[in-house]
Amino acid sequence: MNRMRIITVMLIAIVAGGGLAYGTYDYLQNVPVKTVTVPTKHVVVANADLSLGRQLRREDLTTLDWPAGGLPEGAFEDPAAIVDRGLIVSVVKHEPILPAKLASKEAGAGLPPIIPPGKRAVSVRVNEVIGVAGYVLPGTHVDVLTTASPTSRAEDTTTKVVLSNVEVLTAGTRLEQDNNDGKPVQVTVVTLLVTPDESERLTLASTEGKIQLALRNPLDTASPETGGVRTSMLLGMTAPKQGAVVRRAPAQAAPAPKAMPAAAPTQPPTIEIIRGDKRSQVAVG
Repeated sequence: MNRMRIITVMLIAIVAGGGLAYGTYDYLQNVPVKTVTVPTKHVVVANADLSLGRQLRREDLTTLDWPAGGLPEGAFEDPAAIVDRGLIVSVVKHEPILPAKLASKEAGAGLPPIIPPGKRAVSVRVNEVIGVAGYVLPGTHVDVLTTASPTSRAEDTTTKVVLSNVEVLTAGTRLEQDNNDGKPVQVTVVTLLVTPDESERLTLASTEGKIQLALRNPLDTASPETGGVRTSMLLGMTAPKQGAVVRRAPAQAAPAPKAMPAAAPTQPPTIEIIRGDKRSQVAVG
C-alpha cells in the first residue's frame, strides 16, 4: 500500500514538472526578440601578417565591417587607395592599416622609407653566436663589441664596446655566392640604425676586427663608459704599457738627527749643619 502511494506521488511530480517545463519553453519561444542594429563602415585591414618595408599588394588587403562609433582615426575604406605603398612598421592579420604605418607615396617601399632623417642603415654579417642565438630581432636594441689589435702584436688585442643602444632594423638571411665552389650559401645579416659617425665606427670594427652583438633591455637606455679589456687584464697579468712613464714619488730628505740635551752640571756633594735652631748647607770639597 505504501509502495503504491510512493509511485503515485512520483508520477504526479513528473507530470507536474514536465508540464511546467513545457509551459516555460513555450513562453520563451513566443517572447519577441528585440534586434539592435549597429551602424558599421568598411575598414581596410591586413589579410595576413606583413613585415615592415613590404610593398602592399591588393591580395595583402581586405575589408572588415567596423562599428562606426569606434572607427580608428584615419582608417581607409578602399584598398585601392593604399596599394603599392610601403609599410614602415610590421602589422598582423586583421590589423587596420593606418596612415602612420605607411610610407609616403613618393618614398616607395623597402628599407629607405623606414630610415629617419639623420640616420643611416648599415648591415653586418653575423652568425648564431654573434646574433645572440637568433634573439636579435627587428625593434630590439643591442650594444656592438669589437675585438681587434691596434698593433700587430697579439698581446695588444682588446675587446671594447664601440656602439651602445643601437636599434635593429632588420634581421634575416640572404644568399651569397661561395668563393671556393661558387655555390650559394646562406648568410645571416643584421641591419642596424646608426648615425653617420657610428656608421664609420661600425664599418671599421667589422672590417678590421671581430664584432659581437650584446642584446639589451629596451627600457635600459644607459650607456656606461668602458675602458676595454685585454688578454693580460683578463688573466690577471696586467703589466705597464711599454714606453709608459712611471711616475715615482719624490724622495724625501732624511730627517736631521735630534740634538741630545746638554748634560746638567754636576752638583758638588753637600752636608747639612745644624747649630741650635739654625740649619745650613755646606759644600764639601
